[in-house]
Amino acid sequence: MLSVTIITLNEEKNLRGCLESVAFADEIVVLDSGSTDSTLDIAKGFTDKVFQEPWRGFAGQKNLVQEKAHGPWILNIDADERVTPALKEEILSVLQETTPYMGFKIPRKNFFCGQWIRHGGWYPNYLLRLYRKEAGAFAQREVHEQVVVEGKVGTLKSPLEHYTYASISDYLKRMDRYSELSARQYFQEGKKVSWPEILFRSWYTFFSMWVLKGGFLDKSNGLVLAVLYSCYTFSKYAKLKEKFKTEQRC
Repeated sequence: MLSVTIITLNEEKNLRGCLESVAFADEIVVLDSGSTDSTLDIAKGFTDKVFQEPWRGFAGQKNLVQEKAHGPWILNIDADERVTPALKEEILSVLQETTPYMGFKIPRKNFFCGQWIRHGGWYPNYLLRLYRKEAGAFAQREVHEQVVVEGKVGTLKSPLEHYTYASISDYLKRMDRYSELSARQYFQEGKKVSWPEILFRSWYTFFSMWVLKGGFLDKSNGLVLAVLYSCYTFSKYAKLKEKFKTEQRC
């Protein structure tokens, strides 16, 4: 039995396509954190297992929706992701067999402004998303949460499609939130940086994505992403610096 788990918040633009792509699952569980659009109505059109709980962070929400699932296998995906027909068949094939693996990493095709970004570190972007419920859970982090599995991990070949930032404005809106969460995580870990290090890290992010990882091959969108990620790097470390400065004043 396969349970697909999804967390949502105002995802009416993405959710229908996501749910249609996982309709083959034995169970779909959606955990919402207070949507004010038609997200809940869309979800209820595909499953009767739709819940609402206050936001407790990305990892907290994903672990909670996992608890509400009943299948021995969990496939966790985001509302802006799609399971391709090829991935569907590969997942079903794996689950029909006796496997020594407790989880599987899945390659992910990331789309920016409608373009599949093949370089700059954006592909294949392996993520552990399919795993045995009894063996896996999301590690508690503010952002960039990941599943930790006890046991062997395999790798699937067929990709998951990720329709991420639809525009530059979309990226900038989310950058403020994610950079704040990253800075908070670093602060909790006691990580410190100097201004020269912040500047170097920002420059190196651009250089790594655009040159070392071949972002230039994605042409204008590759350039835009390298610049945006450089800004994100500067933002999260500058906010970290700010947090330590504020603490010293208190």
